[in-house]
Amino acid sequence: MALLQGVPQIPIDEWVNAAVGWIIGTFGDAFSVLNSVIEGVVNSLAFLLGAPPALVMVVILAAIAYFATGWRMALFTVVGFLLVISLGLWTDTMLTLALILVATGICLLIGIPIGIAAAKVRGLEESLRPVLDLMQTMPAFVYLVPFVAVLGLGASPALLATIIFATPPAVRLTMLGIQQVPKETVEAAQAFGSTPWQTLSKVELPLSLDSIRAGVNQVIMLSLSMVVIAGLVGFGGLGNIVVQGLNELNVGLAFEGGIGIVVLAIFLDRVTRGIGGGGRAKKA
Repeated sequence: MALLQGVPQIPIDEWVNAAVGWIIGTFGDAFSVLNSVIEGVVNSLAFLLGAPPALVMVVILAAIAYFATGWRMALFTVVGFLLVISLGLWTDTMLTLALILVATGICLLIGIPIGIAAAKVRGLEESLRPVLDLMQTMPAFVYLVPFVAVLGLGASPALLATIIFATPPAVRLTMLGIQQVPKETVEAAQAFGSTPWQTLSKVELPLSLDSIRAGVNQVIMLSLSMVVIAGLVGFGGLGNIVVQGLNELNVGLAFEGGIGIVVLAIFLDRVTRGIGGGGRAKKA
């Protein structure tokens, strides 16, 4: 690449490659253990989701949709997942759902406490903003390269790249929700003798639940958007179907995988929006 005269070239690629090489050489055994743990957790959850007969699982998912949003979404769940079964994508769909659930759980365990801390400490908030911007704007493919180099192909690089990409909304929306709690309410709780923990758990978090719930929804949707990329690094699931269709220039196969992703995305989106937001009584 041509450089402007007088502008030195910064060898960032060499620095990063050297750092990755040092990490692999120093922590190789630890990463092998991490890889085994991640593979075990994702595959175990996928086994649990796929163990019941497919039609039984469809009934369970429809019941969840009914109590979360109402009968319309329950009907869509039945029709949508029956379509997935008829396309022969049930096992891939459950594997994809397992990856999303594990990634979402880890993202929330990391993101919500950080969001709470950032809402309380102004300096932490200011220092986190550029980091969160970088995490969300960096192409997801960039995250896969070092993780594949360190962990190899499979669920591990897919999961870790998903966590980095999907955690920022949990941090941002938790922080936003707590910051939007009226100061008068917080001061009133403190005036009645509430400790900082009581104020947080009984006042601030309940009043910021709508924002936190929106963060959960966004984490799930961003995790699902990584499904196809996960297929590029050897993880199975619906993303692998789409990648296979792309490699073979098989439009129909890729479209089938896309249908499975759409059905799963709509189900997860509506259910997470409905849970805690009035459920069936509000939306039926």
